[in-house]
Amino acid sequence: MSDTNRKTVLSCIQPTGDMHLGNYFGAVKNWVALQDKYDCIYGVVDYHAMTMPYDVKKLKNSTWDIITNLAAVGVKTENLFVQSLVPEHAELGWIFNCFCGVGELMRMTQFKDKSQKQEEEKSNKFISVGLLDYPVLQTADILIYKADYVPVGKDQEQHLELSRNIAGKFNHQVGKEYFVLPEGLYTETPKIMSTADPMRKMSKSAGEKHYISVFGDAKRISKQIKSAVTDTGEPSDVMSPGVENLFRLLKASDDTENHMQLMDAYKDGNLRYGDLKVTVAEAIVKMTDQFKENKEKILADKKALKDQVKASSYEIRKKAQETLKEVKELVGLLNVRF
Repeated sequence: MSDTNRKTVLSCIQPTGDMHLGNYFGAVKNWVALQDKYDCIYGVVDYHAMTMPYDVKKLKNSTWDIITNLAAVGVKTENLFVQSLVPEHAELGWIFNCFCGVGELMRMTQFKDKSQKQEEEKSNKFISVGLLDYPVLQTADILIYKADYVPVGKDQEQHLELSRNIAGKFNHQVGKEYFVLPEGLYTETPKIMSTADPMRKMSKSAGEKHYISVFGDAKRISKQIKSAVTDTGEPSDVMSPGVENLFRLLKASDDTENHMQLMDAYKDGNLRYGDLKVTVAEAIVKMTDQFKENKEKILADKKALKDQVKASSYEIRKKAQETLKEVKELVGLLNVRF
């Protein structure tokens, strides 16, 4: 049962395949922690995954893969929904299109970056309308559940501000403060860098050596961390990005004691990078081994997981239906009885 006095948190993730440490420490770990304090609604947004060129044969499998991974790391299945199982998102997105200016979307930094990347691709220069418009659908994702808070990083602040702008325009147009303007929830979410190139954010798009899979082989994980770039060998009074990234990984894995001891050794000038790498590797492998054990149990009964998430999507959809019904009344559209 949800506590009516608790605030609602909404956050979503695209089904883009394997979960890496950057995804987990940067967002999903926080999802798990927030469940104890807020009423949380977490979506796997497969509509959003269609905005860039994708393999239609893989999308459905990728959706179930990310759901399995989320459950394995501690996200409660009753908090999960699949976007395409709640079509009200798309309908509300269309309504919000009429409260958003084209210029606002053209100024979105992520649209500029992704469209430029597509234009540079030799094989596929196609840029979809969905890529331009997805921040409006993202606004629908948030407002349809009347979320109070949205966990965001710096790269999502612009989209949250757009959501607030659309909500404000909607309220003004209908003459009623219907939508509460959602606020960003800024919690400690470390930015994990590639161990192969600590100047680059950990990312699958950069290649296999630039990300570490949460559900990968323990030996491979350990090898990737032990081969991490530390510094250039040049004398410096500032901690190098590579060493800083290793400390960040150690802290994020909740190995507080070793983090403090090794940080003291670094400050005293006695830190051996080999010791740091071994300690980080052991902490990450210990953590991911538990996740893999959880995943094996879940995969032993795939049908149970699918049934659970379909049921939770059905229940969560009821909230979306109620909001859409009220919105259609406010904007002068005809309604059907749900």
